[in-house]
Amino acid sequence: MKEQLEDIIGQVYQKERRNLFTFLTGAGISSDSGIPTYRGIDGIWVKDTQFHKPEEFGTLRYFKEHPEEVLQYALFRKKMFENAVPNESHFELSEIENMLQDRFHLITQNIDNLHRRAGNQRIYEIHGNNREIKCSNGCKEILVLPEEIKGKDLEEDLTERDVTLLTCPTCGHWMRPNILWFDEYYDEKTNKRFGSLKVAKNSGVLFIVGTSGATSLPIAIAETALKYGAFIVDINTEDNNFTDLIRDKKNAVIIRERSTDVLKTIKDIIQNLH
Repeated sequence: MKEQLEDIIGQVYQKERRNLFTFLTGAGISSDSGIPTYRGIDGIWVKDTQFHKPEEFGTLRYFKEHPEEVLQYALFRKKMFENAVPNESHFELSEIENMLQDRFHLITQNIDNLHRRAGNQRIYEIHGNNREIKCSNGCKEILVLPEEIKGKDLEEDLTERDVTLLTCPTCGHWMRPNILWFDEYYDEKTNKRFGSLKVAKNSGVLFIVGTSGATSLPIAIAETALKYGAFIVDINTEDNNFTDLIRDKKNAVIIRERSTDVLKTIKDIIQNLH
């Protein structure tokens, strides 16, 4: 594994064009921080221990029918994220960015803010984030979630003040988390659709870490990187949708080891070149 990575990283490091080192991360990279995956067996639990499948609960349709329930859950997740701390994989990526500077880009499906807290700055959050809110009725402005709104325990209801602060100041409809739901489409403003594909086009290598490729834009990012000649390195503990895409490609490597160990190896290789 190390020799393959040394060869790939060495080639990309010497390139003058399409020389970006791009990392695509998903929920698996945050599991060591205690954050359950969205589709995991723990699923989504809301108050009264009512269980919902993510594909049903995580939709704009469900939000419009049950806005307070979804917002209460979003604030429960907010507290979970705030109580979590970045893990070793997050910090390895931060150190890699410090070495590569503008040749580094991080595309993440995670909304948990742990990459930023670990120190990464060149980030494309393609599923949105938990720091921001926007109008559920389509008003264009994206706002920072007011600091006054605190994370909640699972059984806590919204306060009157929460309701006021989560009302759109323009049209009076509910504000909603600035994240991508299952019945929505990727765009540029919230999801950096075109920006992330441009990064993929200019990548010399795309490292896929802790994501199965269950949604369309991550797969499109990998397809674009392949089309323009990038190496693809699939770092996951199990085969996934990316594996099917790259299995027979000569410029692809499949690694079935812990992300922390592989990222440390990548960091050490770059450090030696640097």
